Amino acid sequence: MAEFLSDIEIAHAAKLKPIKDIAQELGINEQEIELYGTYKAKINDSFIRRRQSFPDGKLILVTAINPTPMGEGKTTTTVGLGEAMSKLGKRAVVALREPSLGPVFGIKGGAAGGGYAQVVPMEDINLHFTGDFHAITSANNLLCAVIDNHLQQGNELRIDPKRILFSRVMDMNDRSLRNIAVGLGGKSDGVTREDHFMITVASEIMAILCLAESIIDLKERLGNILVAYSYDNKPVYCRDLKVNGAMAALLKDAMKPNLVQTLENTPAIIHGGPFANIAHGCNSVKATKLALKLADYAITEAGFGADLGAEKFLDIKCRVAGLTPSAVVIVATVRALKYNGGAQKSALTEENLDALKRGMCNLEKHIENIQGFGLPVVVAINRFESDSDAELAVLREMCEKKGVDFALSEVFAKGGEGGIELAKKVIDACQKESSFKFTYPDEFSITEKIEAVAKKIYGADGVNYEPAAIKAIKDIEALDPEYAKYPICVAKTQYSLSDDMTKLGRPRGFNITVRDVRLSAGARFIVVLTGAIMTMPGLPKLPAAFNIDVDDDGNISGLF
Repeated sequence: MAEFLSDIEIAHAAKLKPIKDIAQELGINEQEIELYGTYKAKINDSFIRRRQSFPDGKLILVTAINPTPMGEGKTTTTVGLGEAMSKLGKRAVVALREPSLGPVFGIKGGAAGGGYAQVVPMEDINLHFTGDFHAITSANNLLCAVIDNHLQQGNELRIDPKRILFSRVMDMNDRSLRNIAVGLGGKSDGVTREDHFMITVASEIMAILCLAESIIDLKERLGNILVAYSYDNKPVYCRDLKVNGAMAALLKDAMKPNLVQTLENTPAIIHGGPFANIAHGCNSVKATKLALKLADYAITEAGFGADLGAEKFLDIKCRVAGLTPSAVVIVATVRALKYNGGAQKSALTEENLDALKRGMCNLEKHIENIQGFGLPVVVAINRFESDSDAELAVLREMCEKKGVDFALSEVFAKGGEGGIELAKKVIDACQKESSFKFTYPDEFSITEKIEAVAKKIYGADGVNYEPAAIKAIKDIEALDPEYAKYPICVAKTQYSLSDDMTKLGRPRGFNITVRDVRLSAGARFIVVLTGAIMTMPGLPKLPAAFNIDVDDDGNISGLF
């Protein structure tokens, strides 16, 4: 039984197919994949071009309520739904995001699903995988090195060291690198200035890789990165430093989607970045579009709660790529809703109808938000043994009143078999009429877009702008009127609909505070920093790294 085995033990016991066989079942020949060992591969552009004329399947987005310390099982549900679709005889492909090493070694541990609904080989996927994030880190830091070298070698572009906007990255939680000084030492050691580190997945390079659809598009986007201002107040772009071609060369293999499989041999494409609280949190456009060409049902996920990942998937990714989901699954758990209703973490396995009823408002708000996008909704309750029949009945009644389908999911314990009810409800939802619309039009000003998301999605009364944010918005609008037409990417705590992580449930009577706004001209969106959100996380007191080990035979343990 699943409860007696760790995730990694379950993964090690699985009977995997060689990935070339999975590819062949999808109509991909050996010349169109690049093998990374026996069980993972990259898919070449030659196949993607050959598949262009094929019809698209249905796109299903899996999202969730605001996360809690217990975890809601969004990736697990996504994987299990794909397995269940396969059991029903449907051609299904799961399209996921790649895990970041930061959470893997930090607070979260592995991020490849769980129980009997995992993508495998899970330890490879969690640790380095095919090197995509390392390539992104290298490309990002190449640009940083060129910026500092330009300052050292005469500064022809007259870059103001105090107005350099582009910062270094690494794919690890390290709070001590948030604010640093570079160029210390002698004259030959560079120009002394303040610098910063972000985690790799929050970088503009990650967003560019996820949104670019070709190498040509990639190079153009890289060239458009706004890196600094000059002493004359002129913008300096990556293309001015003549390094976007070299960066693209580092990223050419990372641009290719990765093919793996689930425990039940359902194909899975994993490509692109997590962290929807500080980035756009979606897998790559190339991966999603490829999954649509390969399957009747392409099942993808967006990071954290629907207020973050789903909003960005719908308002940014779908806008840029011309995608329209056929249905949206919102994952919730009884224990998480009781937590939102004020129940103590130590008592979440006890029946508590009052706490559940108080906490259901969080799920209700997320349902309303997705319905506001004009899309059919299915609520998936990730079931635990402690969930009482009375609690499940209360949830079912609420969903019926909201006009959405409701299904119990037991994919963690039973794999695809535990997701049959959910899969049937999702298939039915995909047949329903929809009227997809964005939260705001392109023509809205930057502040109008921020206020639309704050009021419609978070339920805020309004928005407060700190002086730095007001100045940044004016600078962006003055730089080029076209920039104001870009969608916004809000960086906000994942734990609350508000920008205050302590406000659970469905907060009311609050304002969102915007402390800064940054232009990501290469990604073609505007980053809005709210509350106390950090773009470089820190490690907890007891990092997950303490539990991870490897034996003499190379077998890894401790990844869940």
